[in-house]
Parts: sequence; structure tokens; C-alpha cells
Amino acid sequence: MAERRAFAQKISRTVAAEVRKQISGQYSGSPQLLKNLNIVGNISHHTTVPLTEAVDPVDLEDYLITHPLAVDSGPLRDLVEFPPDDIEVVYSPRDCRTLVSAVPEESEMDPHVRDCIRSYTEDWAIVIRKYHKLGTGFNPNTLDKQKERQKGLPRQVFESDEAPDGNSYQDEQDDLKRRSMSIDDTPRGSWACSIFDLKNSLPDALLPNLLDRTPNEEIDHQNDDQRKSNRHKELFALHPSPDEEEPIERLSVPDVPKEHFGQRLLVKCLSLKFEIEIEPIFASLALYDVKEKKKISENFYFDLNSEQMKGLLRPHVPPAAITTLARSAIFSITYPSQDVFLVIKLEKVLQQGDIGECAEPYMIFKEADATKNKEKLEKLKSQADQFCQRLGKYRMPFAWTAIHLMNIVSSAGSLERDSTEVEISTGERKGSWSERRNSSLVGRRSLERTTSGDDACNLTSFRPATLTVANFFKQEGDRLSDEDLYKFLADMRRPSSVLRRLRPITAQLKIDISPAPENPHYCLTPELLQVKLYPDSRVRPTREILEFPARDVYVPNTTYRNLLYIYPQSLNFANRQGSARNITVKVQFMYGEDPSNAMPVIFGKSSCSEFSKEAYTAVVYHNRSPDFHEEVKVKLPATLTDHHHLLFTFYHVSCQQKQNTPLETPVGYTWIPMLQNGRLKTGQFCLPVSLEKPPQAYSVLSPEVPLPGMKWVDNHKGVFNVEVVAVSSIHTQDPYLDKFFALVNALDEHMFPVRIGDMRIMENNLENELKSSISALNSSQLEPVVRFLHLLLDKLILLVVRPPVIAGQIVNLGQASFEAMASIINRLHKNLEGNHDQHGRNNLLASYIYYVFRLPNTYPNSPSPGPGGLGGSVHYATMARSAVRPASLNLNRSRSLSNSNPDISGTPTSPDDEVRSIIGSKGLDRSNSWVNTGPKAAPWGSNPSPSAESTQAMDRSCNRMSSHTETSSFLQTLTGRLPTKKGKEDELEKLSLLLFHEELALQWVVCSGSVRESALQQAWFFFELMVKSMVHHLYFNDKLDAPRKTRFPERFMDDIAALVSTIAGDVVSRFQKDTEMVERLNTSLAFFLNDLLSVMDRGFVFTLIKSCYKQVSSKLYSLPNPSVLVSLRLDFLRIICSHEHYVTLNLPCSLLTPPASPSPSVSSATSQDVCCTAINS
Repeated sequence: MAERRAFAQKISRTVAAEVRKQISGQYSGSPQLLKNLNIVGNISHHTTVPLTEAVDPVDLEDYLITHPLAVDSGPLRDLVEFPPDDIEVVYSPRDCRTLVSAVPEESEMDPHVRDCIRSYTEDWAIVIRKYHKLGTGFNPNTLDKQKERQKGLPRQVFESDEAPDGNSYQDEQDDLKRRSMSIDDTPRGSWACSIFDLKNSLPDALLPNLLDRTPNEEIDHQNDDQRKSNRHKELFALHPSPDEEEPIERLSVPDVPKEHFGQRLLVKCLSLKFEIEIEPIFASLALYDVKEKKKISENFYFDLNSEQMKGLLRPHVPPAAITTLARSAIFSITYPSQDVFLVIKLEKVLQQGDIGECAEPYMIFKEADATKNKEKLEKLKSQADQFCQRLGKYRMPFAWTAIHLMNIVSSAGSLERDSTEVEISTGERKGSWSERRNSSLVGRRSLERTTSGDDACNLTSFRPATLTVANFFKQEGDRLSDEDLYKFLADMRRPSSVLRRLRPITAQLKIDISPAPENPHYCLTPELLQVKLYPDSRVRPTREILEFPARDVYVPNTTYRNLLYIYPQSLNFANRQGSARNITVKVQFMYGEDPSNAMPVIFGKSSCSEFSKEAYTAVVYHNRSPDFHEEVKVKLPATLTDHHHLLFTFYHVSCQQKQNTPLETPVGYTWIPMLQNGRLKTGQFCLPVSLEKPPQAYSVLSPEVPLPGMKWVDNHKGVFNVEVVAVSSIHTQDPYLDKFFALVNALDEHMFPVRIGDMRIMENNLENELKSSISALNSSQLEPVVRFLHLLLDKLILLVVRPPVIAGQIVNLGQASFEAMASIINRLHKNLEGNHDQHGRNNLLASYIYYVFRLPNTYPNSPSPGPGGLGGSVHYATMARSAVRPASLNLNRSRSLSNSNPDISGTPTSPDDEVRSIIGSKGLDRSNSWVNTGPKAAPWGSNPSPSAESTQAMDRSCNRMSSHTETSSFLQTLTGRLPTKKGKEDELEKLSLLLFHEELALQWVVCSGSVRESALQQAWFFFELMVKSMVHHLYFNDKLDAPRKTRFPERFMDDIAALVSTIAGDVVSRFQKDTEMVERLNTSLAFFLNDLLSVMDRGFVFTLIKSCYKQVSSKLYSLPNPSVLVSLRLDFLRIICSHEHYVTLNLPCSLLTPPASPSPSVSSATSQDVCCTAINS
């Protein structure tokens, strides 16, 4: 007797007409349709068709074992079985922009620094389904591929596409007239006309080999070659795809995490020329946002002095490094607006006299009068030479101007002018700056066209412009602060500008402004690292200028960056005794208290050494309370200690040369310790200034601390204002993140006590502090959370897979870590709404899963990973380092249970009671819906009765020891079953066997309340995380080729069945309330099951699909309008059926006898037999 599949026995034999009649009875339709169905219904009467009954799936794994394929190797065999290389785990090296890595070379690093560097340098861990492109969820015609296909195609121009031009039409008419006139000169129809045509016609081209005999085969071959020449290999793919919504089964691959850049602007400084040239002038550029009142870029220093002027400073300036000779810079603007200005500041060598006196010669002397004023100019040059020789290392403010950046963009976007001028007049004089367009760079443009909104702020498509800044404003000695600058910039946009009444300094600064190319050559990063495509290191470089975005930018850190910016702002020595008037501040970064401990980490400006040990602020002549506008850029060491500090030394500079008078006299000292209780100190400071050198061991104290025997300016009041800003991918600058990372590192390195803020945390209270720090992560600022997202999620996952041992107690932090992850991903989803794909997946989280996530301690950089490439210990998801394992992990004494799990109380009578007590206290009447046996027990009042498979899964789950408590030895501790024969090595081996996907599934099953709701909101994240963990586990344990029934333990499959059943119940019960959320949940579940078909026992996955289908179908029966739920079910099935091995999963070459046709026709049955015979043959 022929064997038949199980599902074939349940195929209904009901006539199709009866099915239609029953459907018409359930759902309203047209009267005519109902009438026709009633007629058919009178013919035959049968029982009700069970439309909601699902077919029992075949146990695919058993079937493939018991029914080996009888198909030889070839295309058909590839169709009926999964290929052996279906899934690959690929470790792809990161793309490094620079020729040399930015990673510091320090041998000893802090654990947090080491973790950060590892996070920024390890390879991408990517799981690839090699044949995914064969499924319907793959989109082959992406925009990039469409453009790639179109490269090299000749442009096809047809006659119908060519519009007739007026001139060409007139020429054609004239030619016709000429021809008609010449023809009319000859008699019509005569032999003369024929001879005329013959003589004036062009000879036809010769046809070689016309009369040769050629075999037909050769002609066919030549024709075939000609047809193939210039033929595109994917002709139909060139046709653009129709305008339709993205199919629901398509899941986009997230972008690779990379360093953030805004719209990039290339600024080239060409020349700077004054009416007189008597001394070197030093210039800097920076971007300011007036509306936000914020400087949005670091300074770019450039030197346009002649070699003669540079020679005046040779005694004071060391040989210039090539990196300081840049004259072009690339600025990045993330939030371009109408309020952005490019501010240019000029400085000169310090000399005796205030700024007005020093600027007077530049305003009164003209280049045309050089011969007439020759003696005066020679005297000025002589004085400048003397000041350069004596005061060459000191600067003083000189002049400034600003360019409204969006004016340049909008005027460069006009289409009808060969040159453009934009002027701002100051009284009767020429404008303070003008824009002259190079006619060779400008096409015909229209000034009448105006742009607004995003188009007006687009910095990527305007044409390059050459600007000539004609005039500068003299700096005012008492108006040097940023607040004064913002007032000036805001005033420049008003018609009646106060600046128009100021007397300008005439000059010519020529600048090119253009969109930056995508891959510029000879470019340096803000850390002075050479960007790739740097053929010759002797070429003058282009500097990338670091952006300080006007608003937060939510992009994770992917590169090492550790920079510090110091901004001295003001000093008040009005109450200080003595003659301190020409004041400069020397800034040093110290690693100790000796003067020789200054570190060469301060970036040079222009035409100087690359790094220096000190930086000086500009001097405001005869001002006891000066303002400063200096920026000091520091390269922070990777590891900071309590002795690293900023030292500020205040000097009075003697401008007049006097006997027995030193050039500089120290008049005060103050400092800022870099670390305070392990955290980097940044922000605004108002510091007291000491009149004497600080005493020994001052660096570990704050200057606010009254040290005995020291004299202070103004009775120890704050007189020096300074701002310290860090741009770092090492220091989070968030107290909650700092505390969490510090505690995790202390636990990993066993470094106690830990000082965080004003707290001194010992090992015995570390558990409570660690739990509170995990809970407090929700209070941290979103911007630093996103910047350190990869490292933060890695640490939380580590706490899940390896329960820490503190003071001999195993601490259960899995629940707290799971809750923190759910909270973080929900914050990202709610606050970054514009960063989602069509399925509501946040791109930052999706890229973390796809590229970054890996099982802990599976680093491919040591031995090669994969089958046969790693030792057994690396296969397990363990966080501990064997070399630095804490002493408390020597489990040679009895443990008491940690109090970290508040749900465990009392002493259970058995392990099974313990598991049930945990599940019961978690409210598993919600997540335990699959064990209920009747409608009254169904939670939420609407869940259907569970399937037998789900009930059995939960029974097994309740009758087994929880993987969480089993591997953490919780139940052994609770029940007194301590290991007697197994030593500490076996116990530690158990701790290392925690697998993330198993722990994640269990935590999700037993969670309740707001935690469960948060996990449901972003179910896709945990599903994709679980699948990748499963694949990595199989990969590192050489199980990708193992039989599918042996890949995962039964307890994990029980948790998966329970999880799928409850989520399907959520879809059924909540689809009318939370439509958007249920749609995301439904698609997430479908994609999860689709992924499991490539990893797990396929028969088990079929059972899960059937369970979900039955729950939805049962609910459909009771709904008056089931269209929404029907749509959800169709989406669910569509996603599952989009699997690349859909045909294989349907056993196309089965040797079983085909089922009888439900149609009574003989021809139908015959056609089935023929079809099955053809397939099996």
C-alpha cells in the first residue's frame, strides 16, 4: 500500500462550490452572488467546511533521513536540498580612512580604554545567507546597482526624440529652395535632368565580398556574433522598476557604521595683501552659528606671509612641519542654516601700543603713495623688525571680518550672470567684503531665482566661488569675547548696521569656496593623520577641520578620537597689586608637577612645529582685565592619572626694553586636575589665581581648596574664566555611563575599592551599586548613549551571559540587563523617528546587530575563527579573562544566594517548585497563555485556546530546570545541592557555558509588566539578536553541518515555542488597539521564523508556523469584520514564503503517492499523475 503524507490525509474532499457558499454565508457579498450560491447549495448538502483547520506539518528532518534523495547530482538536486554553504560567518576588516591607525601606542591602558579601542578596531562579524538573493525578499534592482548597470551604455538618440530647432529648420528650407531652383533650371523629365542627378549624386559604398560564396553555417555564425556585440548582459534589468510600495518581505541591509560627516565645504586661502607690508600677519578661520550662539568648528590657522616676512620670526619659531603649512581646509556642517558665518581673525606680533595705534598705519597709508611716504614706511619696518626680534613669540589681536556663508551659496546658485558681487557698504567706502566670481567658473545664471528652505542651505551643489574680502574691522580691546562677536554678526545682517560706521582696514584676502570632493587627495584628519590617497608626503596638505555640531548628532563612535580644547575667556586682575598689565596666559598639559613634566601634546598653529609643550594667549596692551579669544587644542593621552592636569601661568610681558627687566614676569598660577574621581573634568571654570608657585602635590587638589600658606589674588575669589571642551570617543562625559563602565571594569579587573564621585564602593556593596547603575542608564543623556551604543550593548550582553561572582556570591543581573536593553532601544526608537526603515527598525540598532554584535570573547583576531580554528574554551560565551580572573571566583567555600533576584524568596521544596514559583511571581498567567486549556483561562480575555504543541512545550518548560538558574547554580544553592565531587573548575565551566540566545529567550519568556511591553515594542531587535547568536554558536562549535535536531537543546526550543505562542497571542488580542505596534510585531515574528528555517529543526519551525496560523484563524471566526487580521495573516505568510529555499521546503521531489484530487474530474487526476511522474523522473 502506498504511503501518504500526514497532511494529505486531512485535505478536504468538499466541492469548491460548497466552499464558496460557506464563505458567502460568513462574509457579506453582492446579492447576485448570494443568489447563485444558494442555487448551488440546493444541489448538495454537506457538513461545514473547517476553514480554520491547519494541516499537520511533516517532520522534515525525519522525512529526509528516512527518504534519501533518489536524484543524481545536478540542478535538480540543488533544488531539493539545502546547500552545505547556505550560511556563512564572515569577519570583514573595517575600512580605515587613514594610512596609519589612530590607535595610541601606549603599552599600558585602562580597561575602559582597551575596551573602547577593541570596539573601534575589531572586524565586522557578519552572518550571510548566501542564497538569500534567490528569495522574493531580495531586491536586485537597487538604485546603486541600477546606476552600475548603466555605466558604459551609449546614449540612444532617436529621430522622434530630437525636437526640431528653428535655425536648423530654416537651413533645411533654404537648402530645399536652392535645390528646387537648380532643378527648375533644367527641363523636367528630360535626359538633362537625369544626367544632372547622376553627376551630383554621391557614389554608393562598395560592398566587399558581395559575390563570394559563403557557407550558410558561417553566415549564421557571423550574424550571431554581430547580435551579441555590444549587447548588455542584463538587458531587462535596465528597465526601471514600476512605482510601487516596497514589498513587505524585503528587509534592507543596514549601512556600515562609519564616522559622521556633515555637508563638507572646501575653503582655499589664496592670498592676503595689505596696502603696506611691514610685518607678518597671522590668520585663522572658524564657523559660527549666530542663532545657536555657538562656535561650530575648531580654528583653522593659515600663513600667507611672504618668505621675507617669515624670516623676521626665525629666532622664535622652530622649523615648520609640513602639517602646519596647509592653506586649504575642509569644514563639515551637519546643520547648515542662514545663521552660519565664516569668521576670519587676524593677529600680529605684539608691540608697544594699543590695537588702534598699531592698526593706524594700515588705515592711512596707501600702496599708491608708497614713494611719497617712503621714509615713514622704512621707519615702520624698522620698528616692526625690532618687535619681531624681541617679542616674536607673542601675539596681539589685530582685525576681523565675517562672511555670511549662505549668501555665497545662494548667489553662487544664480544662473544668469558671469560674475557676482555682494557688497556691504560702510559709510561712503567700499563694502567690507565683496564676492567676485571667476568668470571661467560661472555659467549663465539668474539672480531673480531665489531659494529657500533646504535648497538655500545645500552646500553640496553650488558652483565654486572666488571671494575677495576687501576690508577688515579693527579689533576692539574691550570687545574680544564670543558674546561681543555674536552681537556683531547679528548686526551685520541688519540694513542699518553699526559696523558700517566703523573705519575699516583695507586689505585683500582671496578665498575659494566650493563643495568638497568626495575623496580629496593630500588630506589630514583633525589628529593630523594622513587620509588615504596621499601619494606624496611633501605636498602641501589640506586640513579636515573638526566640527562642533550646533545640535546633538546621534551617531555611534567608530574611530578613536581623544581631543581637548581649552578656551581662556577672561581674567580680572583689577584688585591685584603690582603692575601686571600686558598679560598673557601660558597653557601647559602636565603629567607631573616638575616644570620638565610638560607634555608635547599641544597642536601647533601655522608655520611651526606639529606639537609643542606650551601655548600663549594673545596680549591686550595695558589691560588688567583682558578678554581672550584663544583656542588651545590638546591631544589627550589615552590613559589619564590623578597627576595629569592643566597648568595656567600668567605673565606680564614687558614691551619696552629696559635694563635689568626680564621679558616676562610670572604674576599668577592656577590649574585644573584632569581627573576627578575617575571622570574627565570639562565645562566652565571660574578659578582662583595664586600669587605663588603651587606647593608639592598640588595637582591632585582643586585650586578651590584653600592650601595653607598660599597667597591668592582677591582673597581666593574666582578671577580666571576658562572653558574646557572634550571631543572624545573614550570619555563619555555622562555620570551614569561613567559609573556603569567603571563598575563593570572594576568587577572584571577585581579592582576594589572603586571611587565614583564622592562614593567609595567596596566589594561587599558592589552588587547593589551595579544594579542601581544599570537601572540608572535610562537617566543618561541620549547623545552619549548613542555615541557609546556599541560598547554599552556589549557590556550589557556580557552581564547576561556571565553572571558575575561578587564576594563568593553569584549575582543574577540577566533580568536587569535585559530590562536596560529594552529601555535603551525604545528610547532610540522614540527619539530617532527619522532613522527607521519601512518595518520600523532603527538603522543604528540594525547595523549593530548586522556588523558589530558577536558572542563575547569570540575574537577572530587571535586564532582564525570557525571550524577547527579555535580552542574549545573560546567556543563559549564567557566574559572572564583567564589571566585576570578575580580571586573571588575561587569557589572553595559555600555560597549564599545573592539578593539580586527579588522574586526568589523562601526555600522551595524542589527545583521544579522553584521554577514554578519564579514563573508564577512573574505573572506568567500572561506569558503562560499556552498552558491554559479553555477559553476561561485565556489571558487578556481574547486569546484562543492554545495548540497541543504549545501546551506540551510549556509542560516541558515547567518540568525542566531553567537554563538561567541551572547554569548559574541558583537552584543548587537554594536547595542545598552543593557540588561535592566537582571542583571549582567544573563550576567555572558551568558559568562559562551560558549562551546568549538561551538566556535572551528565557528572560523574554519570564519578563512581565513594562519590561515585557518594551520588549514587544522592539521585538525585531531581540529576534535578530537571538538569530545571530544562534548562528555564531553553531559556527564556533562546528555545528553548522550538524543534524538540525541536535543543534539546540530541548529546553531552548521549549522557550522558543512559548515565546512564539505568546507573541502570536499578542497579535490576535491587540490588533484592534495598537495597530502600528501589532503590524511591527507581526512582521518581526514572521522574519524570525523565516530566519529559523535556515538554522533550526525545520519540522519544529513548521510546528511554530502552524501554531501561529491556528491562533489567528480561530480568532477570525468570531470577528464581524476580519479584514485587518486577514491582512496580518497574509503578510505573515508572505514573509515566510519569501524564503530563498521555499521550493526545497515543499519537498518537490517527494516519492510519496500524490493525494487524490478534490475535483471529481478524471482529467484532473490524470494531470496530477503526469505531473508527479515528470518531477520524480
